Amino acid sequence: MDMRGEKTAPQGKARAGWWRGGAAVTVTITAGLALVACSSGGTSSAGGTAGPSAKTAACPTGTANATAGAGAGTPAGTPTGMPSGNAGGIALAKTIKKSDTGTSTVIDPKGAQIRCATSGITTTHDITYASPTTDGKKSDLKLDIQVPTSTSGKKPLVIYLTGGGFVMADRTANLNQRTYVADQGYVVASVQYRTTKDGATYKDAVADVKSAIRYLRANADKYSIDADQVAVWGQSAGGYLAAMTGATNGEKSFDVGDNLDQSSEVQGVVDEFGPADLSKLAADYDTAAQKANYAAGNSAAQWVYGPGTKKSVANRTSEVAAADPATHISSRTAPFVIFHGSADNLVSPSETLNLHTALRAKGIDSTRYVLTGAGHGDLSFTGDTTASLPWSTQETMGHIVDFLGRHLK
Repeated sequence: MDMRGEKTAPQGKARAGWWRGGAAVTVTITAGLALVACSSGGTSSAGGTAGPSAKTAACPTGTANATAGAGAGTPAGTPTGMPSGNAGGIALAKTIKKSDTGTSTVIDPKGAQIRCATSGITTTHDITYASPTTDGKKSDLKLDIQVPTSTSGKKPLVIYLTGGGFVMADRTANLNQRTYVADQGYVVASVQYRTTKDGATYKDAVADVKSAIRYLRANADKYSIDADQVAVWGQSAGGYLAAMTGATNGEKSFDVGDNLDQSSEVQGVVDEFGPADLSKLAADYDTAAQKANYAAGNSAAQWVYGPGTKKSVANRTSEVAAADPATHISSRTAPFVIFHGSADNLVSPSETLNLHTALRAKGIDSTRYVLTGAGHGDLSFTGDTTASLPWSTQETMGHIVDFLGRHLK
C-alpha cells in the first residue's frame, strides 16, 4: 500500500548526534536560508499557479524526497508497501476502474512545487511520548516536533502520520511537506506508531496516536501549542490512522496509557490516499492485484487479526468492519478533507470515496479532491521519479493549509 521513502537522514551525516536517537535534541532553523525547493523528486511543470493560500518559501537543504505516502524509511529502491502475499512483494494493480467523482473536486496539480521555511522553526527530535507494551515487549515511541518561532503565542497543532504499509512508521519521513505546514504557523509533530512488525494491530496504533495527542496537550505550554486546536494528517497507512483517530472522537476504548486527564479528540482530519474498508482495498483493481491484496496472513490481515493470522481481509467480518473508520462515525467525528490520485494502483480510489460518502451521510463536513493522473505518492523505486510531484504542488498543499485554517482557529 505504501511506498519506499528514503530516511531524511538530515544533511548527510552532519547531524549524526541526533540521528542516532537517544535523548531529545533541539535544532533551530533560522531565517535567511537559501531558496531551495522542498521537493527533490524532479522539476515541476512550467506555468503553474499557486493554490489557495500557498506560501512561497524555502526548504532546509538535505531533505530527502519523502513526499506523499513515503515513509518506510528503508534504503533507496526498497519497496515496503502492502505485501502481496509473496515475501517482500507488493501488489501493483495493472488496471484501475474509474470511480465516481460526482461529489469530489477534480484537480490537475501540475503547477509549482512548494517551498518552505523562510521563517524560523525550532525542531526537537526523539521525544518519547509513550512506552506501551506489546506481547510483553516494551516500545519507546517517539515523535519529532517543529515549532514556528516567527510569531509569539500558542499555535494550532498538526499531528503527522507517515505511511508504511502497516509494517513501518518512520517519523522522519516527509520533512519537506511537514516543514511547509509548520512555516504556515502550525506546530507539526511527526509521530511514530506501532505496526505489525511490532506485533501490533490497528487498535494499538490508534491508541498510540491518541496517546501522542494527549501527551502534547499535557505539554502544550512547553511547545507553544493551543491545546484546543488539533488536527491529524496522514498519508496512506497514516491516512487510515488519521481517519480512525478523527472518526473515533469520544470513543474511550482507544484511550489507554498516560495523560488520561487530557482529551484525545481532534478538530480536523487530513486523509491522503488512506485505506478504510480493508475488504475493498483492491476493489478497483484487476484480478491478480485483488488476489495479492487479499492473500491470507498478509499485513492487512495482521493489522486486523494480529500476528500469525491465517485469515484474509477479503470478507467483511465483524473484525474487518470494526477496523473501518466509517463504522465509527458519530456526531463527534471531526471534519475531513480527503485526497486520492485517480491512478493510485496500491489503494483503490473508491476507498476514500466510500468513506467520504459515509461521512456526508452522517452529516459530517467532508471535502474530497481527486488528483488527475496521480498515483500513490513516491514511486521512484519503480523508476518513476516524478510520481511524487502532484502531492507537493502549491495547489495540493494549499488545499490542506486552507482546510487547517478553516478548522483550527
